Amino acid sequence: AFARHLRKNQTDAETLFWQEVRNRRFKGLKFRRQVSVGRFTVDFLCESEKLVVEIDDSLHEDKKDYDVRRTEVLNTHGYRVIRFTNADIHDDILAVLDRLFDFVGTS
Repeated sequence: AFARHLRKNQTDAETLFWQEVRNRRFKGLKFRRQVSVGRFTVDFLCESEKLVVEIDDSLHEDKKDYDVRRTEVLNTHGYRVIRFTNADIHDDILAVLDRLFDFVGTS
């Protein structure tokens, strides 16, 4: 129910990113949004790459310690985590996709 709520209330940056990766538009990879992984709900997940993509708003500046711990837990479950900010997405989505392209397939 929580993940469903998040999917219906995405940020503008999440919506923009989703438009670029949905329906296997990015390298033919399947991404899902607002997926439960253990006790966390991650923004985007590509299971075949064991990759979590998080898009953080300005509130995450105050939650850096939490984000570090969360990333460590996800890493122990075999997931790699890459983070972008809302500003990254809005300012230059192509640079974000280039960075993601470099990150995919490097596990």
